[in-house]
Amino acid sequence: MVAPTLLFQDTGENNMKITEIIGGEKPSLSFEVFPPKTSDNFETVKKATEEIALLKPSYMSVTYGAGGGTSQYTVSIAENLQKNFSVPSLAHLSCVSSTKDEIMSQLGLLKEKGIENILALRGDIPEGMSKEHLDYHYASELTREIKEYGGFCIGGACYPEAHPESSTSFDDIRYLKEKVDAGCEFLVTQMFFDNDVLYNFMYRIREAGINVPVVAGIMPVTNPKSIKRICRISGSALPQRFCRIVDKYGDNPEAMTEAGIAYATQQIIDLYANGINAVHVYSMNKPEVARKIQSNVSAIIGL
Repeated sequence: MVAPTLLFQDTGENNMKITEIIGGEKPSLSFEVFPPKTSDNFETVKKATEEIALLKPSYMSVTYGAGGGTSQYTVSIAENLQKNFSVPSLAHLSCVSSTKDEIMSQLGLLKEKGIENILALRGDIPEGMSKEHLDYHYASELTREIKEYGGFCIGGACYPEAHPESSTSFDDIRYLKEKVDAGCEFLVTQMFFDNDVLYNFMYRIREAGINVPVVAGIMPVTNPKSIKRICRISGSALPQRFCRIVDKYGDNPEAMTEAGIAYATQQIIDLYANGINAVHVYSMNKPEVARKIQSNVSAIIGL
């Protein structure tokens, strides 16, 4: 693999902790990207992530992939974004499909590459694997282990509409509190399509004593074919006004892209207006979507 050309002078700002980035009064806008599933697609995916990095977002997160199969690409892309584009990186790390030795190895690699922000996740249990043989069962276990390892700013996932596997929303918040108590310093939400869902969630977690910063995760829907599957996995509900948009424009790709970006933009503006200063956009590796959303809120975030 050829090392990418240095495009920007490294000012040192790329080493900022996420809590420092989202802790001020200025609104932040960040993007999630995902690594390729195979080496054949590496350069294509890398180019897409670099185009998003050229927008100079507050930071970028890089997902880990089901079963940790793309972990080597996660580190490579995160390092490239941070080192060569001066964009702080948040590396995802899931544990349920990994041994403790593998997690320790990954932490060592992240530290070696200068990546100090981790989103600690449980991940999906591999098909056919017995829970009794797992080294990790919950994200709180991974969070505690990273905290003991030291040197990382640790984030975690949260579900405004409750995790699909939780029996009640009360149980879900109780488990979330355990994760925060284990060392989680900020939270990133699963996607949601109704901002009132997030505002209610924020009230409930604050009442439960969870006071870490919360980053709102927004998904611009440009491909209606995938939305039902995504919502089934995430547990996100679709409000009627959003369903009407999909019904009206779903068969017209250009119109659906425009409408999906507009809907996400409206959500983001409303979040900023209501004091949610940190927004993370699930970009699906689409630079044109990231670019348009950033342009739509540029004056609001001070660009």
